Amino acid sequence: MASYLGPIIVVTLAILLLEIACGRHRGIYRKEDWLVIGLPAVLNPAVSRALAGALIGTVASWVAPAGRGALAQVSPLPVYLVLLLVVEFCFYWAHRWAHEGQKSPWLGWLWKIHRTHHAGKYMNVLVTLRINLAWSFVVPTAWLTGFAIYLGQGKAAAWVILTIYGWNLLTHSHFRWDDAIRSHPRFGSLMRAIEHVIISPGMHHTHHGYGRDGASYRNYAVTFALLDWAFGTLHIPNGRPAKYGLPGPEPHWSEEVFYPLVRVRSRS
Repeated sequence: MASYLGPIIVVTLAILLLEIACGRHRGIYRKEDWLVIGLPAVLNPAVSRALAGALIGTVASWVAPAGRGALAQVSPLPVYLVLLLVVEFCFYWAHRWAHEGQKSPWLGWLWKIHRTHHAGKYMNVLVTLRINLAWSFVVPTAWLTGFAIYLGQGKAAAWVILTIYGWNLLTHSHFRWDDAIRSHPRFGSLMRAIEHVIISPGMHHTHHGYGRDGASYRNYAVTFALLDWAFGTLHIPNGRPAKYGLPGPEPHWSEEVFYPLVRVRSRS
């Protein structure tokens, strides 16, 4: 799995440098933002994901003690396709429940873990690093790909991770190449039809915004907008959201990173 980290790092840095060169990061950060981006960027891969991986492996060996490597002889391509669909379906619902936790006393803890990713008042590839340290323990992607690795399908699991992370980079990037296609007199209708199947950058930007053309309660899928269409949460935008981030009081940076270990009263 470690061999796949190289392409992820290279592509992330390439998009980041292009955004910086185009001035898309100028003057948008506060000191707290660097803490909420920088600490998870270091601690998630070094600590959280390692611990979550160990936990998932332990649970897998307990649930299916005879299952280690059981699917090793199966071709990884069909496993990849099935696993990607299952991961996307499960992530859609976990992601949706996280947002519904804003109004649910039962799911409030899940929203506070996910809230970190939405609290930034900007949209670029660094938002993909803005992740609470507990997220790796609850996100279905980690559990499903972890079980796939345990069953001997490390290659299929790696392909799924690359697909999801790669699409996340495209949809979180500040660049909105899809706007021109959506507004084109000839290709606009085709683009909107495609957006009923695949999540575009504009659709995910809508999910990170509020006000005009912002709707954090829409477009929960990572890649397959078909899920949002099927379950009534699809929104195809006409432009950028009026604002990025979340309305109302902001969480303290330490809670954003370390919740539920750290809990600090929100500030105005």
